[in-house]
Amino acid sequence: MTSMTGSLKPALLSAVGLLFPLTGLADTYVGKVLDETGSPLPGAVVRIEGHGQPVTTGADGRYSFEIPGRSTARITVIYIGYVTGDAIIRSDGPEKDNTIRLSSDPTMLNEVVITATRTPKALKDVPVVTRVISAEEIGKTDATNIQDLLTEELPGLEFGFAMSQETSLNMSGFGGNAILFLVDGERLAGETMDNVDYNRLNLENVGKVEIVKGASSALYGANAVGGVVNLITKEHDEPWRLNLNSRYRNAGKEWRTGGDLSFNSGKWNSNTSVQHSTMNTIRLTDAFDTESKIHEIYGGTTLNIKERLTYRVSERLRLIARGGYFARTSDRANYDDHYHDYNGGLRGVWDIDESQNLEVSYGYDQYDKSRYTGRRRTHDHDYSNRQHIAHGLYTKFWGANGLTVGADYMHDYLNTYQFTDNASHSQTSVDAFVQFDYNPLSWLNIIASVRDDYFSASDNNAVTSRLAAMFKLRPLSVRASYAGGFRAPTLKEMYMCFDMAGIQMIYGNPDLKPEKSHNFNLALERNGQVRGGILAGSYSLTLSGYYNYYDRRITTTDFPGTDRLEEGAIYANEDGVRVAGADFNARYRTASGLGASLSYNYLHVAHRSLDSQFSQPRPHSATWRIDYERRLCSAYKLYAGLSGRYLSKASSRYDTDGAYSLWKFTLQQRIWRGISVNFIIDNLLNYKPKTYYWNSAPTNGRTWSAGLSIDVNDIFK
Repeated sequence: MTSMTGSLKPALLSAVGLLFPLTGLADTYVGKVLDETGSPLPGAVVRIEGHGQPVTTGADGRYSFEIPGRSTARITVIYIGYVTGDAIIRSDGPEKDNTIRLSSDPTMLNEVVITATRTPKALKDVPVVTRVISAEEIGKTDATNIQDLLTEELPGLEFGFAMSQETSLNMSGFGGNAILFLVDGERLAGETMDNVDYNRLNLENVGKVEIVKGASSALYGANAVGGVVNLITKEHDEPWRLNLNSRYRNAGKEWRTGGDLSFNSGKWNSNTSVQHSTMNTIRLTDAFDTESKIHEIYGGTTLNIKERLTYRVSERLRLIARGGYFARTSDRANYDDHYHDYNGGLRGVWDIDESQNLEVSYGYDQYDKSRYTGRRRTHDHDYSNRQHIAHGLYTKFWGANGLTVGADYMHDYLNTYQFTDNASHSQTSVDAFVQFDYNPLSWLNIIASVRDDYFSASDNNAVTSRLAAMFKLRPLSVRASYAGGFRAPTLKEMYMCFDMAGIQMIYGNPDLKPEKSHNFNLALERNGQVRGGILAGSYSLTLSGYYNYYDRRITTTDFPGTDRLEEGAIYANEDGVRVAGADFNARYRTASGLGASLSYNYLHVAHRSLDSQFSQPRPHSATWRIDYERRLCSAYKLYAGLSGRYLSKASSRYDTDGAYSLWKFTLQQRIWRGISVNFIIDNLLNYKPKTYYWNSAPTNGRTWSAGLSIDVNDIFK
């Protein structure tokens, strides 16, 4: 009887199954959602075609669901900041076959930025045109400092040389003294030939760089005439993280070595970064070249040390301390120039409640220069600039609308060999500003700002304002703005009395007025996605035009001399500088890992004062990149890229080189947990200028570099 019952049971079940399908027996689908690097994406939404209820991934990126009676399922995976992915998965396949890899969205629409408004705001909602260079993009360029990075990423920007081989910047027709460089929102002390020391701005532990082109003085005051570049420190959430890296470059036998250590312990968070580099002098020309302005690139050593320490007093209150040390030696034939910087500060961030925030900070920065012959200090080129800066910033939100009120105090002290008898001068500046962020409709955002700055040494004040609007008219986003900019005369420009190597005397002018600029900008942006096929991915297109009228520009003019002063040049105000141009940017990345980008800038400058032998604007420039990035297995990830840069012949009354392009090949491989190797061929086509002018490409041909990076914490996971 028992045997008979056992034999009948399968037959009965089969018959019941034919007459009444067993819908309760379901197929199980299991897989993971990862990013390009193979890291899990927790919280990703997985939608199943024909099945109403989506699922989300867990902390390990794993998803699981059941569907009765189907061996395959079509799914759509959505994760903020990444290209939406589509795939067909199988219930009878292993988990690895159902793994979905999403590529990051090149538009970075949900990236939170702060530089354009001084309050956190999603990039897609900022009414002021802002460019963000992410940590991933910084890693792909393998740049050492901000100069290397911006040169490769931004058209319309060029670094050249000035006298004594100091660095000179021209960005969209503005010089270095009209572009404000910040580190975590803080100003930098010290300048040479109107430019900060860009070697200070190394990229070890920089999370992103935000660039705002156009006047921003209504928020940042002096020097933000042509734009703002803000380097923002990376924040780590892991219990501990240690990265060690080194790179060798054959040009000048350059070695760059760095380390980045961070840890989280209870209420404490610490991040320490160190970078050290050495380079030999690079000879560009032979001894018979009498036409070139520069003949060699000076070698030397550079050391950067940075510390950031955060203490979370409570859920709503954080204290952030920072400190840094910088040392650089520039080796010359008969002497060495030494540069040092010491900086530190303390910031308190108090989230009063869900709608109010208060920040208060103090910072100190001291930048020194000196000259040595042998090991003896000559004291004939001593320079020291010290700044004490205090900030206060209060923000209040009412729904989508916000009010920001701020004030700043700065004491600026300068002692330099360029003053009579190595004298010193100082001045105090104070300011107050207010900004209202108004969002009356879902498709309209308006921001209005006004600011007043006062400077004690020149007894001048400057009132600046900004009005910006953003219209989301699908499929386009339209940004339009007016912004005022100003730059107060520096202590050097007011009090200088310097014999420039016997060429001529240069005199300061205490009666200088602040420079003023009026900037108008209009930008159109479209973002979208291509679905289906091997080219499925996302794209971003931006076209912007700008016009700047520059009034009372501070420059040097001929000085006939007096009974007491010999003839030479003197600082003075002059009117009428006009800068106009257009930017076009296109970016595209597929879910399969293929990416492409193109940026072009057209620049028109009217008035000779922006055209000097050290800085000549180029009407046309472009940058581009084609790359492929893919994790091919759990242990191996590949990145290969071909990038380039084109600059047209400069519009100049001086002798200068012609148009040229530079190409670069990059190969980066993650060969095991936490271990990456890089190989780069720069100046791939072996371009060499016939004559080296101040703004010529500082290269003597093709170069190569190789590097190693180790994330020690990943090895022990």
